[in-house]
Amino acid sequence: MPAQSGVSQRTGNSWMSQDYVIEVPGQYPRRCVFRIFGEDRIKQFNIQLNEDVTVQFDIDAHEYQGRWFNDVRAFNIIRGQVAPVAAAPVPGAAPFPPAQPAAPAADAAPFPPAQEAPAEGSADDLPF
Repeated sequence: MPAQSGVSQRTGNSWMSQDYVIEVPGQYPRRCVFRIFGEDRIKQFNIQLNEDVTVQFDIDAHEYQGRWFNDVRAFNIIRGQVAPVAAAPVPGAAPFPPAQPAAPAADAAPFPPAQEAPAEGSADDLPF
């Protein structure tokens, strides 16, 4: 999409951002729009139309006048290889401990909980 630019009212500094639409191919292709913020990053990543890339991005949301908006910002573009989804560490984030299988608790209630039969003459005829 075309680049957008302007001057921050708060700081007076100029800014530039550009939105891109990435498509994950398959029987039912999925699309996601993401943003690259900063003229230097836009030039550094230099994404071209129909180019196969792997995008690493952060997802955040912000509220404006009582409505919430998602913000998907790319922080890295990888060309020529597919990056593993869980193997990409986030700079400054603490690593997660290895996943341990959860042992069922001895006193855990069954899921879904057992349903009690309604009392005779009950007005509750809902199936759940």
